This record gives sequence, structure tokens and C-alpha cells, in this order.
Amino acid sequence: MKLASLKSVSSRDGELCVVNQTLTHVMPVGHIAKTLQQALENWPSLEGHLQEIYGALENNSLKNAIPFVAKDMHAPLPRAYQWADGSAYVNHVELVRKARGAEMPADFWTIPLIYQGGSDSFIAPTDPIQVADESYGIDFEAEIAVITDDVPMGVSVENAARHIKLVMLVNDVSLRNLIPAEINKGFGFFQSKPSSSFSPIALSPDELGSNWDGQRVNLPLLSHVNGKLFGQPNAGIDMTFSFPELIAHAAKTRPLSAGTIIGSGTVSNCDRSKGSSCIVEKRMLEILDKGEAKTPYLQFGDTIRIEMLNDKGSSLFGAIEQFITQYKGPQ
Repeated sequence: MKLASLKSVSSRDGELCVVNQTLTHVMPVGHIAKTLQQALENWPSLEGHLQEIYGALENNSLKNAIPFVAKDMHAPLPRAYQWADGSAYVNHVELVRKARGAEMPADFWTIPLIYQGGSDSFIAPTDPIQVADESYGIDFEAEIAVITDDVPMGVSVENAARHIKLVMLVNDVSLRNLIPAEINKGFGFFQSKPSSSFSPIALSPDELGSNWDGQRVNLPLLSHVNGKLFGQPNAGIDMTFSFPELIAHAAKTRPLSAGTIIGSGTVSNCDRSKGSSCIVEKRMLEILDKGEAKTPYLQFGDTIRIEMLNDKGSSLFGAIEQFITQYKGPQ
């Protein structure tokens, strides 16, 4: 099943719709649940009804389905009660720290690392990324994320897997030149992590077939910058901590409400021939190889496209396709 949220002038949470497998048509389902958040909060009683719509949409038996138009889609959850982003690809963390001469604590390989991001205003998948100043060091981070139902505090890793209801893609926008000052204060990210953007489609894990093992998505994640392939690492390879492990870690001391988004962190492979899922990783590799970074951060007018294809080459989640623009201040 594939779900999305149409942009709406009457609700900042969008309008829930079901999308067919080939991403050509959508069916608004306000009679079942007005928003994806509402559906997640009532998942046991509503999932079957949504599946029925999905089946009818696939069979072309819904006369009032409308065309899928990417620019009309918001993030599946235009805002969420919680967005917790992990750093599950520890080789990526090790690389970044190594390039700046910092030792990595041994427990980074055994205990997940998660930060709590802003979740009140996500960017729609084709809307521009607005930044006030290029000197902030604008970067993208291509990631996978899962959406949960209600997760009890202290859930085991084994039981955490059954709380994964949907999967989607993320562009976790980062302002690299603002990060050091914030991190050095020892209180984490805030200004250096503006609004993130998500793929137009959130899909149920069964849509991934054998490429979902209950813990990881075993497919390449493609990133293009200004139309050129930047990276295609496999999201299932070198993911030190699985999604159930990230969920269990996040729920160690508190429950997670339905609609919680858990991110994987930047997808990264030890095989560097697959490219990178963010600019800073490529810059760090350049520093280690040549002594200095050559690849610039994103500039105004640059474009970024993040997508994942199935084994037949079809888009699974639709594309995050955005350009960088200068924010002029409140109007």
C-alpha cells in the first residue's frame, strides 16, 4: 500500500490519499481518515479499509481517482509529533571524525546515536529549500525513515519491528558551517538542522518485497546534484544499527506516539565507489586523499534529487526533487 498527503488550503496536515503502485493516480480517502496522522492513530481499524481502496485503485475500478501530480503532494506527514534521526551507518561517522582528527569512542559501534529534530514544519518533496546565506554550508543528506504506531516504553528490539507501519525517504537538510559551534557547546543541533523534506510516498514494508527483511531496506538510494549522479550506496549494506534497534533505543525511557518518524541517518557504504549520500562525506574523502576538500556545498539555484528504484527500475517512493533558493526574510 502506498499513502500520501495532498496539499490542502484548509489543513496544514494535508489530505490523506491512497496512491497506486505506478504512481499515476491517487484517491483521497477523507471518509476513512482525513490525515495520515489520524490513520496511524487508528491503524488496526483503518488499515483494512485503506488496503481495499489500494486494491480497487490497482484494478482501475475507482472512477473518481485523480492523476498523481508531484507538486500537489506534501510530505506524507507534513508535521509530526516526533522526528528522531539516527546515525546508523557508523562508517560514515567514523570517516567524518577521522578527517577532522577526532577519535571515535568505541561505543559508537555498539550503542545507537540519535538526535531529536524539528518536526513542526517539514518541506514538501518538490518545494524549494530556503536558506538565508550560502556561507552556512548547505548540504543534503539522503536517508531512509520509518513511521511507527504507538510504541511502548522499553520495547524489545524483537518487538520493535512490528511497530514499523510505513517507510519513506528523507532529505535531512544540514547547514555544515553552523554545526561546529553548536556541537562544541555540548547541547546538540538546532539552527544547523533546518526543516527536513520527505518523499511524496510513504509505503507499507510489503511493497518492498524481498528487499525488506524486517530490519533494513536492501536497495540503492540514488542522489543526483544538478542532474549528475552523486551517490548510489545500498541502504541495506553497512547499516550498523537496524530500524528495530533504533526504535528500541529511542523508546528506552519513554513511549513513542503513533506517527513518530525514525531516520536512518546518512546512507553510506564502505565501498566508496558507490558515491556518497551527502556532500560532507565526499569532502572528507577528498581531505583524506588529497589534503583538501574540492567539492563545494550547495549554492542558490542548485538542484537535488533523491529517489529509490525497485528491481524493475520504477520509482518506489516518488522523488524528492528540490532546488536551493535564498530566503529573503518574513514578508
